[in-house]
Amino acid sequence: MSEPAAISSGIAARYAIAIFELAKENGSLDRLEENTDDLAVAMRDSDDLRALIASPVLGREAQRAAITAIADKMDLAPELRNGLAVMTTKRRLFVLPQLLTQLDALIADEKGEVTAEVVSAKALTKAQSDKLSKTLKAKVGRDVKLNATVDENLIGGLVVKVGSKMIDTSIRSRLDSLQNAMKEVG
Repeated sequence: MSEPAAISSGIAARYAIAIFELAKENGSLDRLEENTDDLAVAMRDSDDLRALIASPVLGREAQRAAITAIADKMDLAPELRNGLAVMTTKRRLFVLPQLLTQLDALIADEKGEVTAEVVSAKALTKAQSDKLSKTLKAKVGRDVKLNATVDENLIGGLVVKVGSKMIDTSIRSRLDSLQNAMKEVG
């Protein structure tokens, strides 16, 4: 991990722990989990939101007004709303993606869950997601929350990462392996 990434991760971890502990104390972890999921989707889908948090040009007041409007519109939990306000004041809003990741990990750990990153060639159906969750639960021994994304370049199959373990059953990786084997022969 590069030094700036480690610094950002450390900053995000401190804010995440504070927000998590407050939400836990107030009994609003379920709402916080919904909010982090919603914010992650907004971050993924909105170029404007990504620009807002990354822009060094925007002043604190402009960022604070925008974040307050977003928090109001999304009906964010008070702990998260206040945490974002403090982050804006301290010019730390750029760590929002890492904050959401850290919060997800803390919430999952509290619930006894583990998160699996799943990349597929096309979107998984509800039945496929449920079957994959059950299979992973049997392997890991804990409830599994899927974080699914789509990468059409895989052609077919899945890439599943749980903790430090990765299972790559994609057709792309099989074709790459075949190509490497052919190079060694020729």
